[in-house]
Amino acid sequence: MEQTKNTSKPNMLDISEEVSEAKEEGRPVVALESTIISHGMPYPDNVVMAKKVESIIRENGAVPATIALIKGRIKIGLTGKELEYMASSKEILKASRRDIPVVIAKNLSAATTVAGTMICAALAGIRVFATGGIGGVHRGAEKTFDISADLQELAKTKVAVVSAGAKSILDIKLTMEYLETMGVPVIGYGTDEFPAFYTRKSGIPVNYRLDTPEDIAEVILAQDRLGFKGGMVIANPIPEKYSLDKAFIDRIIDDALKKAETKKITGKEITPFLLAEIKDMTEGRSLEANLKLVYNNAELAAKTAYSLNRKLQDAA
Repeated sequence: MEQTKNTSKPNMLDISEEVSEAKEEGRPVVALESTIISHGMPYPDNVVMAKKVESIIRENGAVPATIALIKGRIKIGLTGKELEYMASSKEILKASRRDIPVVIAKNLSAATTVAGTMICAALAGIRVFATGGIGGVHRGAEKTFDISADLQELAKTKVAVVSAGAKSILDIKLTMEYLETMGVPVIGYGTDEFPAFYTRKSGIPVNYRLDTPEDIAEVILAQDRLGFKGGMVIANPIPEKYSLDKAFIDRIIDDALKKAETKKITGKEITPFLLAEIKDMTEGRSLEANLKLVYNNAELAAKTAYSLNRKLQDAA
């Protein structure tokens, strides 16, 4: 389980023994990102979180494949040692589509964003991916053009992304408009409303509502049979018990945005700054909410991958 096997497609891809065996035996696999490990939480809390997410996926009938770039190699499924390295090293970059070629060519190490994870998952033939929240259109993007690469990736890379919607710090209405323009299906799991990460409410409707993992798997299968490019967003609201009040979190985000503007924080620094501010202002409640929604997404992704796998086997 701690050994890693090289593959030749492409030759910079290393698939862990557990993931490789699952694929050879026709068992479902769920991709996981590594940015939340390397840049989202302090050590060793990040290791505990990552291991729990993997455990939840196994408990629900699938095999976890945490993805990262380590010393110029694309790792599909991390060993315990690799996970510790990603969680504790101070030399871990963050990799989206634009960064991956440079990181590989220079033998560097990087955590994969949603977009980066989608690319690597697609290279490994993994169809379902669990994350916390997708990136989107930032507030004020009509002036800054600050739009996450996640949205373009969803339009071109065939991976279904299970998330708790988009982070509340974003302009969710414009994010949904952008996804619609790019032809990305947005499925609400048990909801008619697009969730906003810390809260179940955004006031923005989803394209379609589905209430079972089997129904989601059917849509993924239909997308494949049609030969459509691109993925889809499975919007899975944070459990009611841990959801923050929309008015409460909106007020805190507005205060954090004003502070960022005063400090002239922009670009790639804005999201980590805002999330840190929100954590402080909510006295840690936002961090607990973040953990619970990630665990919830891992469970749904595993059940969806399991259902998709069963349907593919029945059709074979």
